[in-house]
Amino acid sequence: MRGKERADAARNRQAILDAADRLFADATDPHEVSMDDIAAAAGVGKGTLFRRFGDRTGLIRHLYAARLAPLRDQIENGPPPLGPSGAPRERIAAIIDAIAVIKLENAHLMIALEGGGAPAHRLHETADYVAVHELLTDLVTASGGDPRYAGWVAHVLLAAVRADLLRHLVDVEKRSHAEIRANLRAFTTHTLSFRPPGGA
Repeated sequence: MRGKERADAARNRQAILDAADRLFADATDPHEVSMDDIAAAAGVGKGTLFRRFGDRTGLIRHLYAARLAPLRDQIENGPPPLGPSGAPRERIAAIIDAIAVIKLENAHLMIALEGGGAPAHRLHETADYVAVHELLTDLVTASGGDPRYAGWVAHVLLAAVRADLLRHLVDVEKRSHAEIRANLRAFTTHTLSFRPPGGA
């Protein structure tokens, strides 16, 4: 009996995730997709969503985490240029490029996720953002950057891959993914050459 309950729970969970992914992808404005919409599309009660995911942002984070997991593994355990043994500057450029690819391919989720919200869900205070910012800060310093400004440089690089900016570049300026990635690489290289006024 307990096994059947777990199977039903797993099916409900997958139905919720599939419905949410579909609704966010089809929405003109992902912020307008509500928990009521997701519950109805998944065929479950709204209470089920809240028990499983906490709130709407928690659900979106769960969807995004599944897409982010392979990249996280490459950064932590993979070969250069993403992995730990890569040269700092090459690794920074590879990480920024990989983040851009994920966000370009999952714009519907990222637009919904990066829209702010309660303090626990603000982009710059999330565990994922803090972790990648700390890593980039260390890599900027290791690449020869001034440690006083390394954290600022890391924020600037991550700001260049915000989902709303990437969507504007694609939808309004009609830039291709290849062009965006090439420009990001050039921007990253230029930014890593930054030297503060009066610096060496």
